Amino acid sequence: MKDTSKWVQTFKSPSPQSEIIARIICFPFAGGGTQSYADWVEYLPNNIEVCAVRLPGRELRINEKPYKSLAELLDEIIDKQILKPYLDKPFFLFGHSLGALIAYELAVCLQQKNISPISLIISGRVAPHRKSPREPVYQLPIGEFVEALRSLGGTPPEVLGDEELMSIVIPVLRADFEINEGYEYRENPKLTCDLVAFAGTSDNETQREAVLDWADLTSEEFKPRMVPGDHFFIQNVKRQFLRMLSIELLNSYQRIKKINVQSESNN
Repeated sequence: MKDTSKWVQTFKSPSPQSEIIARIICFPFAGGGTQSYADWVEYLPNNIEVCAVRLPGRELRINEKPYKSLAELLDEIIDKQILKPYLDKPFFLFGHSLGALIAYELAVCLQQKNISPISLIISGRVAPHRKSPREPVYQLPIGEFVEALRSLGGTPPEVLGDEELMSIVIPVLRADFEINEGYEYRENPKLTCDLVAFAGTSDNETQREAVLDWADLTSEEFKPRMVPGDHFFIQNVKRQFLRMLSIELLNSYQRIKKINVQSESNN
């Protein structure tokens, strides 16, 4: 197997009871790393493996230059077949906020190679063909940029107040925001996988109407799901969110399995 350890961190259930049936490949929000997903295995079905993608500029890749272009990031992932070792079983793609955008565009790239996830599961982001209600912040002076981070939530106050730590974190955050805010949608063929869209009920960036627009991007089943909370509901109401996610994972897996069985019986 190709050594992808710097790119992908795998988390296994602490109480595995059966063979892994599927994987969920998770992409981070701006500034996030693999540890955001480390404890998901405690709440998700124990036969689904959690694989978190680690982008350059964070954790053990802290000395690597972060990407500022989504196209360059995807080219690296696709050209070097970073995820190939993890696609030998049925898989889901998941991303929150910036991660949702990365997961969507990756799903488009994989579909061009006749590879599709069971479902694309996005969280906390407007559909890519709709304009974000938030003004760009990645080029703001450092003081204004920090205040923008504070208003968005998700970054602990003790981190925002630590100048030494912020000097390390800010270049990565600026790069991630540049990917998100510099993104320009191009029309793609509709995805041929299910699409599940989660959003916080009090997230000003992803009101229900904006979430429903994700339906335009798939020819298969679309399922909007609202979660109590703000933009970072995946952290603030984690247990409730992961219960909902677990249901979606198992239902989608069973649906695809049933379709495949029917297809095989007809051949």
